[in-house]
Amino acid sequence: MNRFISISTALLLACLCFGCSKDEKASAERDKEIQKVLQEGAQKEQKMYEGMQKGIENIEKKMQDQKEQTNK
Repeated sequence: MNRFISISTALLLACLCFGCSKDEKASAERDKEIQKVLQEGAQKEQKMYEGMQKGIENIEKKMQDQKEQTNK
């Protein structure tokens, strides 16, 4: 998650630095591209979070199964 924030922040800053022109159309296109990249990053982060949650659930289930088997 920290990696995503660092990458998106660096990308945003780079786009802002290169986007200091007076061309409004190009600026609007850059803004759209930045927003698209940020949305894609947020979606990837959400999928990663969901995957981690599933992994945790699987580990907990395995631990519970092992505990039940040792109690029998």
